[in-house]
Amino acid sequence: MRIRTWWSRSVQGDGGSAAVEAAIILPSLTMFLCLAIAGGRIVTSGAKIDSAAEDAAREASIHRTAGAAQSAAHAAAAESLDDQGIKCASTSVNVNTGGLSVLVGQVGTVTATVTCTVNLSDLLLPGVPGARTLTSTATSVVDQYRQRGD
Repeated sequence: MRIRTWWSRSVQGDGGSAAVEAAIILPSLTMFLCLAIAGGRIVTSGAKIDSAAEDAAREASIHRTAGAAQSAAHAAAAESLDDQGIKCASTSVNVNTGGLSVLVGQVGTVTATVTCTVNLSDLLLPGVPGARTLTSTATSVVDQYRQRGD
């Protein structure tokens, strides 16, 4: 004769609990993984946009006129984003070239702001926006002893 205890009954009665646990945990784990991928894309894109803003400011600071600095900054930002593999849904580059108009011998700066809208819709995450706009600003010093344009 076999004696049944409360322990043997509870072990035998847990046959379907693994499927229920998987049904609860698997969607949460998948969502966490997708959020980690989205966060990684945002952080990586932010660093690359920082680099593009630095390139634009540096390129603008070596030109003598505001017009040449503006066009050089736009080209440098576009080239930097392209070289780094960033595909922006929309891009804007704003350059403050006020430092180019200071007198020779005085320190001036040029500031470039790059704004890029990064697409996240390909991740298919519920609750995550389809795009995120990232902005970065960088400043570069103009050589104080270099001749300025008029």
